[in-house]
Amino acid sequence: MAPPANRRSGYSRRAQYSTFFSYAAGVLGALLGLMLLIASIVNPGLFSGLRGIAADAAEPASAATAGGRAVSKGFFESIAGFFETGSRQAKLKRELAEAKVRLAEADAVAAENRRLKHLLGLAERDPRPVAVTRLTSSTSASARRFATLGAGRDRGVAKGMPVRSTMGLVGRVLEVNGSTARVLLVTDTESLVPVRRAKDGVPAFAQGLGDGTIQIRLINLGVNPLKPGDVFVTSGSGGLYRPGTPLAVVWKVTHDGAIARVLSNPSDSDYVIVEPVWAPEPPSVPVPPPEEPAAK
Repeated sequence: MAPPANRRSGYSRRAQYSTFFSYAAGVLGALLGLMLLIASIVNPGLFSGLRGIAADAAEPASAATAGGRAVSKGFFESIAGFFETGSRQAKLKRELAEAKVRLAEADAVAAENRRLKHLLGLAERDPRPVAVTRLTSSTSASARRFATLGAGRDRGVAKGMPVRSTMGLVGRVLEVNGSTARVLLVTDTESLVPVRRAKDGVPAFAQGLGDGTIQIRLINLGVNPLKPGDVFVTSGSGGLYRPGTPLAVVWKVTHDGAIARVLSNPSDSDYVIVEPVWAPEPPSVPVPPPEEPAAK
């Protein structure tokens, strides 16, 4: 009698077992990923320790990558500048002439400020930086905006410290590890910075939009006085950020504020400064003179 045509061989059984175990592994992996996602939503700080260990382990490679990125960036900029030297030279001459005039005006204003501060008995003191380090990496295509510092507890970095570059404010320290730290950038949707317009002190709040820009929201609603090109700096309200740190420049005006571009782009910032948390000094309360005893 001939064997049935649908009889399965041993090889077919092994293929079925392999397919079954691969599907089972896929289902278990999906369930495990779902459980980890739920745990991260319920308790966002649950995996901060694991993130710190991974960041510390990857810190040497990230520092080397950041150094290579800076070298390659300078190389290509040098090549592009060679071909654009002629047109830029004439433009730079005009800008230099204008800058000399602006510099003379700035010197006059600075001299007047020194005179007024001397009359008021004020002294301006810049805080001593906690650390100067590389910004080894930053998110560029995510709804959340974070960056990684090449310094951590080993350099005295603590949670909440402001981070800035030569151009302006970058963000604040969110998590601290052994040799690295995680920074919440000012362009993140969870970042809220008290600011003021540099030229006249119009108060506002700067909130990140998650796309590389920030929303300027005015405190006093009414006629919107903002214009494209207005520069905003930190106001120092509530502490944390030292007043006067440049933050952003307005490029689009809205009905209740403006959309602004940050002055310090993390992708262009090789080295950053970690500053101590700024705390405003409490106002001095005048002590009334003692009352004289009434004459009998």
